Amino acid sequence: MKKKLLLIAVLSVSSLCFSQRKSDLIAQIDHFRAALDSVGQELAQAKREISSSRAKAETLEAENVGLRDANATLLQNLGNFSELSKQNTKNVNRAMEALAQKEKQLSGINDMIAANDSTAIVSLTRIKQTLGENANVNVSAGTIIISNSLDGLFGSDSAVALTEEGKAWLSNVAKVIMLNPNFTVEIEGLNITGEFGPTFDKVASVAKELVNQSGIPTDKLTLAAKDGNFREGINVKLQPDYKAFYSEAKNSVKIAQ
Repeated sequence: MKKKLLLIAVLSVSSLCFSQRKSDLIAQIDHFRAALDSVGQELAQAKREISSSRAKAETLEAENVGLRDANATLLQNLGNFSELSKQNTKNVNRAMEALAQKEKQLSGINDMIAANDSTAIVSLTRIKQTLGENANVNVSAGTIIISNSLDGLFGSDSAVALTEEGKAWLSNVAKVIMLNPNFTVEIEGLNITGEFGPTFDKVASVAKELVNQSGIPTDKLTLAAKDGNFREGINVKLQPDYKAFYSEAKNSVKIAQ
Protein backbone atom coordinates (compact mmCIF):
# COMPACT_ATOMS: atom_id res chain seq x y z
CA MET A 1 0.00 0.00 0.00
CA LYS A 2 2.79 2.29 0.86
CA LYS A 3 4.45 1.58 -2.45
CA LYS A 4 1.26 2.52 -4.28
CA LEU A 5 0.96 5.76 -2.41
CA LEU A 6 4.58 6.54 -3.12
CA LEU A 7 4.08 5.83 -6.80
CA ILE A 8 0.98 7.96 -6.89
CA ALA A 9 2.89 10.78 -5.20
CA VAL A 10 5.75 10.53 -7.66
CA LEU A 11 3.38 10.49 -10.58
CA SER A 12 1.52 13.48 -9.18
CA VAL A 13 4.73 15.45 -8.73
CA SER A 14 5.89 14.46 -12.22
CA SER A 15 2.53 15.44 -13.68
CA LEU A 16 2.68 18.73 -11.85
CA CYS A 17 6.18 19.39 -13.11
CA PHE A 18 5.20 18.48 -16.69
CA SER A 19 2.18 20.77 -16.48
CA GLN A 20 4.40 23.57 -15.22
CA ARG A 21 6.86 23.07 -18.10
CA LYS A 22 4.07 22.98 -20.67
CA SER A 23 2.66 26.20 -19.32
CA ASP A 24 6.10 27.78 -19.51
CA LEU A 25 6.55 26.53 -23.06
CA ILE A 26 3.17 27.91 -24.11
CA ALA A 27 4.06 31.24 -22.51
CA GLN A 28 7.37 31.28 -24.32
CA ILE A 29 5.65 30.39 -27.59
CA ASP A 30 3.18 33.26 -27.08
CA HIS A 31 6.09 35.55 -26.31
CA PHE A 32 7.91 34.46 -29.43
CA ARG A 33 4.76 34.87 -31.49
CA ALA A 34 4.27 38.38 -30.16
CA ALA A 35 7.90 39.16 -30.90
CA LEU A 36 7.52 37.65 -34.36
CA ASP A 37 4.41 39.76 -35.00
CA SER A 38 6.26 42.88 -33.86
CA VAL A 39 9.20 42.02 -36.09
CA GLY A 40 6.79 41.39 -38.98
CA GLN A 41 5.15 44.76 -38.43
CA GLU A 42 8.54 46.44 -38.23
CA LEU A 43 9.59 44.61 -41.41
CA ALA A 44 6.41 45.71 -43.20
CA GLN A 45 7.00 49.27 -41.98
CA ALA A 46 10.60 49.07 -43.15
CA LYS A 47 9.44 47.78 -46.56
CA ARG A 48 6.95 50.63 -46.84
CA GLU A 49 9.62 53.16 -45.92
CA ILE A 50 12.05 51.56 -48.38
CA SER A 51 9.38 51.68 -51.09
CA SER A 52 8.62 55.32 -50.26
CA SER A 53 12.31 56.18 -50.21
CA ARG A 54 12.80 54.41 -53.53
CA ALA A 55 9.87 56.36 -55.05
CA LYS A 56 11.33 59.61 -53.72
CA ALA A 57 14.74 58.65 -55.07
CA GLU A 58 13.25 57.90 -58.48
CA THR A 59 11.36 61.21 -58.39
CA LEU A 60 14.52 63.07 -57.39
CA GLU A 61 16.46 61.29 -60.13
CA ALA A 62 13.83 62.26 -62.69
CA GLU A 63 13.88 65.84 -61.43
CA ASN A 64 17.68 65.79 -61.53
CA VAL A 65 17.59 64.59 -65.13
CA GLY A 66 15.11 67.34 -65.97
CA LEU A 67 17.29 69.92 -64.24
CA ARG A 68 20.35 68.69 -66.13
CA ASP A 69 18.46 68.91 -69.41
CA ALA A 70 17.14 72.36 -68.54
CA ASN A 71 20.63 73.47 -67.52
CA ALA A 72 22.09 72.13 -70.76
CA THR A 73 19.36 73.92 -72.74
CA LEU A 74 19.98 77.11 -70.79
CA LEU A 75 23.71 76.92 -71.46
CA GLN A 76 23.03 76.30 -75.14
CA ASN A 77 20.61 79.24 -75.26
CA LEU A 78 23.15 81.44 -73.50
CA GLY A 79 25.74 80.39 -76.08
CA ASN A 80 23.30 81.13 -78.90
CA PHE A 81 22.39 84.45 -77.32
CA SER A 82 26.05 85.36 -76.96
CA GLU A 83 26.69 84.45 -80.59
CA LEU A 84 23.60 86.37 -81.69
CA SER A 85 24.66 89.35 -79.61
CA LYS A 86 28.08 89.31 -81.27
CA GLN A 87 26.44 89.08 -84.69
CA ASN A 88 24.06 91.92 -83.86
CA THR A 89 26.98 94.02 -82.66
CA LYS A 90 28.76 93.37 -85.96
CA ASN A 91 25.60 94.25 -87.87
CA VAL A 92 25.15 97.46 -85.88
CA ASN A 93 28.79 98.41 -86.47
CA ARG A 94 28.42 97.76 -90.20
CA ALA A 95 25.18 99.77 -90.25
CA MET A 96 26.88 102.65 -88.43
CA GLU A 97 29.78 102.55 -90.87
CA ALA A 98 27.37 102.53 -93.81
CA LEU A 99 25.42 105.40 -92.23
CA ALA A 100 28.61 107.41 -91.73
CA GLN A 101 29.52 106.75 -95.36
CA LYS A 102 26.07 107.88 -96.54
CA GLU A 103 26.38 111.00 -94.39
CA LYS A 104 29.67 111.80 -96.11
CA GLN A 105 28.06 111.29 -99.50
CA LEU A 106 25.03 113.43 -98.61
CA SER A 107 27.29 116.06 -97.08
CA GLY A 108 29.21 116.31 -100.35
CA ILE A 109 26.00 116.54 -102.38
CA ASN A 110 24.55 119.14 -99.98
CA ASP A 111 27.73 121.16 -100.28
CA MET A 112 27.41 121.06 -104.07
CA ILE A 113 23.75 122.13 -103.89
CA ALA A 114 24.63 124.93 -101.48
CA ALA A 115 27.42 126.01 -103.82
CA ASN A 116 24.96 126.15 -106.75
CA ASP A 117 22.49 128.16 -104.67
CA SER A 118 25.25 130.53 -103.61
CA THR A 119 26.35 130.90 -107.22
CA ALA A 120 22.76 131.70 -108.23
CA ILE A 121 22.48 134.38 -105.56
CA VAL A 122 25.80 135.95 -106.55
CA SER A 123 24.80 135.77 -110.21
CA LEU A 124 21.49 137.45 -109.39
CA THR A 125 23.36 140.50 -108.10
CA ARG A 126 25.51 140.65 -111.23
CA ILE A 127 22.49 140.20 -113.48
CA LYS A 128 20.68 143.12 -111.90
CA GLN A 129 23.82 145.21 -112.39
CA THR A 130 23.83 144.21 -116.07
CA LEU A 131 20.10 144.50 -116.78
CA GLY A 132 19.31 147.29 -114.35
CA GLU A 133 17.65 147.32 -110.96
CA ASN A 134 14.20 147.35 -112.57
CA ALA A 135 14.83 144.06 -114.40
CA ASN A 136 12.34 141.31 -113.69
CA VAL A 137 14.75 138.70 -112.26
CA ASN A 138 14.01 135.97 -109.68
CA VAL A 139 15.66 132.87 -108.27
CA SER A 140 13.65 129.66 -107.77
CA ALA A 141 15.21 126.35 -106.67
CA GLY A 142 18.64 127.46 -107.87
CA THR A 143 17.31 128.61 -111.25
CA ILE A 144 17.63 132.27 -112.29
CA ILE A 145 14.56 133.44 -114.21
CA ILE A 146 14.78 136.59 -116.35
CA SER A 147 11.34 137.59 -117.62
CA ASN A 148 9.91 140.03 -120.14
CA SER A 149 6.45 140.64 -121.53
CA LEU A 150 5.34 140.01 -125.13
CA ASP A 151 4.72 143.72 -125.58
CA GLY A 152 8.21 144.52 -124.30
CA LEU A 153 9.83 142.13 -126.79
CA PHE A 154 7.48 142.11 -129.78
CA GLY A 155 5.30 145.20 -129.35
CA SER A 156 2.14 143.03 -129.15
CA ASP A 157 1.05 139.52 -128.22
CA SER A 158 0.50 138.56 -131.89
CA ALA A 159 3.81 139.81 -133.40
CA VAL A 160 6.80 137.53 -133.97
CA ALA A 161 9.49 140.05 -134.96
CA LEU A 162 11.49 141.57 -132.13
CA THR A 163 11.33 145.31 -131.48
CA GLU A 164 14.49 147.36 -131.09
CA GLU A 165 13.75 147.55 -127.39
CA GLY A 166 13.45 143.76 -127.31
CA LYS A 167 16.76 143.33 -129.17
CA ALA A 168 18.53 145.67 -126.73
CA TRP A 169 17.14 143.68 -123.80
CA LEU A 170 18.31 140.39 -125.35
CA SER A 171 21.77 141.87 -125.92
CA ASN A 172 22.08 142.41 -122.17
CA VAL A 173 20.67 138.92 -121.53
CA ALA A 174 23.38 137.51 -123.81
CA LYS A 175 26.00 139.24 -121.66
CA VAL A 176 24.51 137.56 -118.61
CA ILE A 177 24.62 134.15 -120.35
CA MET A 178 28.26 134.58 -121.31
CA LEU A 179 29.18 135.66 -117.78
CA ASN A 180 27.70 132.40 -116.45
CA PRO A 181 29.17 129.66 -118.65
CA ASN A 182 28.36 126.94 -116.11
CA PHE A 183 24.62 127.52 -116.47
CA THR A 184 22.39 126.03 -119.14
CA VAL A 185 19.77 128.27 -120.76
CA GLU A 186 16.10 127.52 -121.42
CA ILE A 187 13.93 129.98 -123.38
CA GLU A 188 10.39 129.44 -122.22
CA GLY A 189 7.31 130.93 -123.87
CA LEU A 190 4.11 131.20 -121.86
CA ASN A 191 0.62 131.67 -123.31
CA ILE A 192 -2.94 131.74 -122.02
CA THR A 193 -4.69 130.55 -125.18
CA GLY A 194 -3.34 127.03 -125.43
CA GLU A 195 -2.01 127.72 -128.95
CA PHE A 196 1.61 126.69 -128.60
CA GLY A 197 2.62 127.17 -132.25
CA PRO A 198 2.62 131.00 -132.21
CA THR A 199 4.27 130.97 -128.80
CA PHE A 200 7.03 128.67 -130.04
CA ASP A 201 7.61 131.01 -133.00
CA LYS A 202 8.24 133.85 -130.54
CA VAL A 203 10.63 131.62 -128.58
CA ALA A 204 12.46 130.77 -131.82
CA SER A 205 12.82 134.48 -132.64
CA VAL A 206 14.44 135.08 -129.24
CA ALA A 207 16.81 132.13 -129.75
CA LYS A 208 17.81 133.31 -133.26
CA GLU A 209 18.61 136.77 -131.91
CA LEU A 210 20.84 135.32 -129.19
CA VAL A 211 22.62 132.99 -131.62
CA ASN A 212 22.96 135.30 -134.64
CA GLN A 213 23.63 138.62 -132.94
CA SER A 214 25.31 137.63 -129.68
CA GLY A 215 27.05 134.39 -130.66
CA ILE A 216 25.42 132.17 -128.04
CA PRO A 217 26.08 128.47 -128.95
CA THR A 218 22.96 126.66 -130.09
CA ASP A 219 23.78 123.61 -127.95
CA LYS A 220 23.54 125.83 -124.87
CA LEU A 221 19.89 126.70 -125.56
CA THR A 222 16.70 124.71 -125.14
CA LEU A 223 13.30 125.99 -126.32
CA ALA A 224 9.87 125.39 -124.80
CA ALA A 225 6.28 126.63 -125.14
CA LYS A 226 4.04 126.10 -122.12
CA ASP A 227 0.68 126.99 -120.68
CA GLY A 228 1.25 130.11 -118.60
CA ASN A 229 -1.77 129.53 -116.31
CA PHE A 230 -3.16 133.07 -116.87
CA ARG A 231 0.33 134.46 -117.53
CA GLU A 232 2.07 135.10 -120.84
CA GLY A 233 5.52 136.30 -121.76
CA ILE A 234 9.05 135.04 -122.28
CA ASN A 235 11.28 133.59 -119.56
CA VAL A 236 15.02 133.07 -120.00
CA LYS A 237 16.02 130.49 -117.39
CA LEU A 238 19.62 130.04 -116.31
CA GLN A 239 19.99 126.86 -114.32
CA PRO A 240 22.84 124.62 -113.18
CA ASP A 241 24.14 122.07 -115.63
CA TYR A 242 22.41 119.08 -114.07
CA LYS A 243 24.33 116.57 -116.17
CA ALA A 244 27.60 117.99 -114.89
CA PHE A 245 26.11 118.17 -111.41
CA TYR A 246 25.07 114.51 -111.59
CA SER A 247 28.53 113.49 -112.80
CA GLU A 248 30.15 115.47 -110.01
CA ALA A 249 27.77 113.94 -107.49
CA LYS A 250 28.70 110.43 -108.66
CA ASN A 251 32.37 111.27 -108.28
CA SER A 252 31.69 112.63 -104.81
CA VAL A 253 29.95 109.39 -103.86
CA LYS A 254 32.86 107.31 -105.16
CA ILE A 255 35.34 109.40 -103.18
CA ALA A 256 33.23 109.04 -100.02
CA GLN A 257 33.26 105.25 -100.45
